[in-house]
Amino acid sequence: MFEIITACPVFKGIEAADLENLFKDVHHFTRSYEPGEMIHLTGEKCLYLLCLIEGSVVGEMVDINGKIIKIEDIAAPRVLAAAFLFGKENKFPVNIISSKKTRLLYIPREEFLKLMQSEQRILINWLNYISSRAQFLSDKIRFLAFKTIRGKLAHYIFNLAREDNDLVELPVSQQAMAELFGVTRPALARVLGELEQENILKVNRRIIRIINREKLKMLFEE
Repeated sequence: MFEIITACPVFKGIEAADLENLFKDVHHFTRSYEPGEMIHLTGEKCLYLLCLIEGSVVGEMVDINGKIIKIEDIAAPRVLAAAFLFGKENKFPVNIISSKKTRLLYIPREEFLKLMQSEQRILINWLNYISSRAQFLSDKIRFLAFKTIRGKLAHYIFNLAREDNDLVELPVSQQAMAELFGVTRPALARVLGELEQENILKVNRRIIRIINREKLKMLFEE
């Protein structure tokens, strides 16, 4: 287990043997989950540092209409809900569901404080990690603010694109993109078809060529 968590951002740069020594005086335990099992619900108190040491999970949010919006796929080794371990409202912001057979390491909040006090590298890693997560969540909120599929798609493609290259390779399938956008796959495919007809994009499976960057940028305003 300690070999695995050395690759976790919070424990980066610490040898497995050193981690094992640090954990001797720290209460911790592991739990395993089957694929599709609910791990934690939105609104539950976040009282443990959760380190994903095997498998993968998905974070999902349900909007007021009951529509499920995928926030993020997370694969081991990673920590979960790190920004919500401390603070006044330390509750899980999304449902966490296992997508594969999964094992989690649980470290009580007070015990994790001991680790940060005894090893400065863990403290520095933690501060860097939650800062990065805050930036990710900020980008996610900006993305969800787009009301139309066209706006979401334009923002998504621009984030992947380079200024000197009009070719973009999508990192996920159209089905996964639809889940990320909170829409059906046919709805997403229809919008991609519209943008092809309008000579804004050219789509070939996961490869997208941006034909008109200015028109694509204008979709941000829809």
